[in-house]
Amino acid sequence: MNDVLLAALGDIFRIQNLLTVVIGTVLGMIFGALPGFSAVMGVAVLIPITFGMHPTAGLILLGGVYCGAIYGGSITAVLLKTPGTDANALTAIDGFEMTKQGKAGEALRESAIASWWGGIFSAFCLLFFAPPLSQIGLRFGPPENFMLSIFGMSIIAMVCAEDLLKGLISGVFGLLLGTVGVDPIVGSLRYTFNNVGLYNGISLVPSLIGLFSIAQLMVMTAERKKSIVLVDTSTIKGKFRWKELIGYPMVYLRSSIIGTIVGIIPGAGTTIGAFIGYNEGKRFSKHPELWGKGSREAVASSEAANNAVTGGSLIPTLTLGIPGNAVTAVLLGGLMMLGLTPGYTLFTERASVTYPFILSLFLANTVFLIVGVTMAHRFATISKTPSYILIPIISCFCTMGAYALNVNIIDVYMMFIFGFIGFIMNKFNFSAVPIILGMILGPIADKALSQTRVIAKKTNLIVFMFSRPICLVLLIITILTLFYPLLRDTFIKLRASRGAKGGHA
Repeated sequence: MNDVLLAALGDIFRIQNLLTVVIGTVLGMIFGALPGFSAVMGVAVLIPITFGMHPTAGLILLGGVYCGAIYGGSITAVLLKTPGTDANALTAIDGFEMTKQGKAGEALRESAIASWWGGIFSAFCLLFFAPPLSQIGLRFGPPENFMLSIFGMSIIAMVCAEDLLKGLISGVFGLLLGTVGVDPIVGSLRYTFNNVGLYNGISLVPSLIGLFSIAQLMVMTAERKKSIVLVDTSTIKGKFRWKELIGYPMVYLRSSIIGTIVGIIPGAGTTIGAFIGYNEGKRFSKHPELWGKGSREAVASSEAANNAVTGGSLIPTLTLGIPGNAVTAVLLGGLMMLGLTPGYTLFTERASVTYPFILSLFLANTVFLIVGVTMAHRFATISKTPSYILIPIISCFCTMGAYALNVNIIDVYMMFIFGFIGFIMNKFNFSAVPIILGMILGPIADKALSQTRVIAKKTNLIVFMFSRPICLVLLIITILTLFYPLLRDTFIKLRASRGAKGGHA
């Protein structure tokens, strides 16, 4: 283990990898700071670029984008009350109040510092907890892989808890798309319509780019905004002081723990982490009456929590292949396209790739800390860029990326088809994440089920599967996940009714 880490340290401090970390993090900050863009879009756009890179450098680039984007959304949240990402919505409340009080500099520095603490804490958890957890994967055979895929698809219930029906429709659509191509066992063609370009199935990366990038560009075009936002940096004053790094130690620790745990829970995401961190921070605060009126402590609570989700969400992604949120769902697609399979082999046979990637997260968080406390207001001015300039440039990158993957024009057509699908889904409030889950996990479940039927021979398939302890545990977890929205709503109603009775009394 120590030898692997030393080798990874030597690898990460090579000049080309250091530059990759810096470039990825800065690009992520730009994507995060631009309202309407997101970490998901940033990762999706840059995945094709990684195919010409070494897997280590490719993962480092995507990791930097992920970390940088989650922090970057706080810049416009503080200055404009316009969060770049959903994860920074609560930061906008107190951050913008501080800006109106002439404390924008303090708010920007605090968001960078708290984000750094959250990111560093979760990266430590990823480094030390992921390898032992990955060993569980050694006990997985085809039956366990099938149940794991079913559990992964049950995450739809948590991702789309507000409208489960729409989530299930999207998920089933993703599963159907995952069946296109050659049957993994029999070898027969399915839904290819005699098109050679579909023999290997629908390419995942063009689909990702279409659903998350092209769709968002269509939305922005439809809104016909000349520019995204305007920025007033006149209130940014003050210089960084070293003691600010430990301004709220207990807040950083509490929110970091919350964010990491939320990140590990598949489907929860950065927004939930930020809300819980903010809520718990207010509950433990000595001055809760200041929250919502420009509290620096409030900014620290939400930002430490949402950035701690980054490392936490990578734990199930790297160990079990179960994405923790939308970004890691896209990242998982990139991981597999780079020829890397989640599980134990990532930490053994491919340790020379995995450990430098994990260590790069420490550097990525440090990069945005340095940039954040010195140049955050400069990045905010990027949001003045007119959309009629941004949209064509990003569209060109998306098209080149989709084509370069297989040098196949069909991939470009698929990208635009999925972009249109994503645009329609956005209009009707459908989530695109279940489609990606279905496309990734569907083929895995298909192959595992076929293999399980062969292994079981004449034994009843259900009896064979659930006589295995891991399958039984995964079944129980899946059922609990599916019924989570119902249990949550029931609990809320019971608590509300008890509160009403107490009020009448």
